[in-house]
Amino acid sequence: MNQDNLLRLARAVIDTEAEAVQSLKARIDETFLRACRCLLDCRGRVIVMGMGKSGHIGNKIAATFASTGTPAFFVHPGEASHGDLGMVTAQDVVLALSNSGETEEILRLLPVLRRLGVSLIALTGRPESTLAREADVALDVSVNKEACPLGLAPTASTTATLVMGDALAVALLEQRGFTAEDFALSHPGGALGRRLLLRVRDVMHAGERVPRVPADAGLREALVEMSRKGLGMTTVLDETGRLLGVFTDGDLRRAFDANADLHDTRVATVMTRHPRSCRADILAAEALKLMEDASISALVVVDEAGQVIGALSMHDLLRAGVA
Repeated sequence: MNQDNLLRLARAVIDTEAEAVQSLKARIDETFLRACRCLLDCRGRVIVMGMGKSGHIGNKIAATFASTGTPAFFVHPGEASHGDLGMVTAQDVVLALSNSGETEEILRLLPVLRRLGVSLIALTGRPESTLAREADVALDVSVNKEACPLGLAPTASTTATLVMGDALAVALLEQRGFTAEDFALSHPGGALGRRLLLRVRDVMHAGERVPRVPADAGLREALVEMSRKGLGMTTVLDETGRLLGVFTDGDLRRAFDANADLHDTRVATVMTRHPRSCRADILAAEALKLMEDASISALVVVDEAGQVIGALSMHDLLRAGVA
């Protein structure tokens, strides 16, 4: 194995594809804006089509559109001729990918798409091709050469097409005012979705699961409540249920260091006053930051009146996949 040659070839591939991507910047012009207008005016879906390697790139472009606020899906041109064209309506926009611009399976569909009145955007490496001429908008994704040393395998050309698709998707995202919260709604199963959608109320301990003792409770009663509820702390409440403080494992150690009597000491005399608290409707990720900033492992949840309605631990956030 010639290691030096392998490294040289790998670096040459990266250089070639980087050059192909860089050359696209000069083509972000009025034609690109026309494509954006066409996509923004679309009242249906963006239908992405491509054969072979262009089809694989088209699948990725459709997925990127769909996850960034532009409804889209991929239709295989070969299957479209055998019934799948029924997925396309007059309100849709077709985004057709063909490096040569002469892909037979796509050209065969053009008369039908015209009869439907569908707008057609082409991403092609040959601006003079049939597909480019027939399209309402043709975006030039041509490259000087492929990264493949034989000049055969689609490499730089597919990279350039993918990048142009990303450029369209991100430009539309910005124009539509698409937010991180919108992104999370289409990714509820992912880590980002959990961080941007999960609220404290979804993971907090509530009702009888919240550790509570009155201010006149003794240390023994507080310890029993802490052990029973398993949060490493208990809230300390006044007679109306408002939060006065919390009693934690750390408070217990400090009380014993001060030789506090387990039977005679009232919890209110050794509790932490004015503890950190939060509302149930904030994001769980915000609660996590509050806990990290304060170096605490549990947080009390209160309502507008200061009544204790829940408790949240770091372990709850870990289990929910937020931390």
